[in-house]
Amino acid sequence: MKLTTQKRLAADVMKVGMSRVWIDPDFQDEVSLAITKDDIRRLVDEGAIQKKQVIGVSRGRARHVMAQKRKGQRKGPGHKKGKATAKLSKKHRWMRKIRPLRRELSRLRDEGKITRKVYRELYLKAKGNAFRNTAHLRTYIAEQKLEVSK
Repeated sequence: MKLTTQKRLAADVMKVGMSRVWIDPDFQDEVSLAITKDDIRRLVDEGAIQKKQVIGVSRGRARHVMAQKRKGQRKGPGHKKGKATAKLSKKHRWMRKIRPLRRELSRLRDEGKITRKVYRELYLKAKGNAFRNTAHLRTYIAEQKLEVSK
């Protein structure tokens, strides 16, 4: 039994494509007799003709991934794209390094643990990228015996 005309009319009535029209197999005889749009509307109201749900890609996995990213996960080295400077520029890396070093030097000078002359010497060394971090600076001061002995 060919129901292409009825399918076309039903698609028009329900404002969907023909592929989304579903005709109940139990009502096929009744549907085959429907020749006007009013007949089709009546069958739609009865439930003999229904529209299929749109087939789409589930967003469930995407939502899960977004939730993980909001928590700060999935940001490891395997997820980074671009150069090392893409996430943090050279300038910002330098600022992160030099500010604590200078803070530590001025603290040591203010507390009187190093002289002004040693402070200036170490300040310039820090500027020249001689120290990796504040711990490295402290070990250098201890090794070179630059602390003021009281």
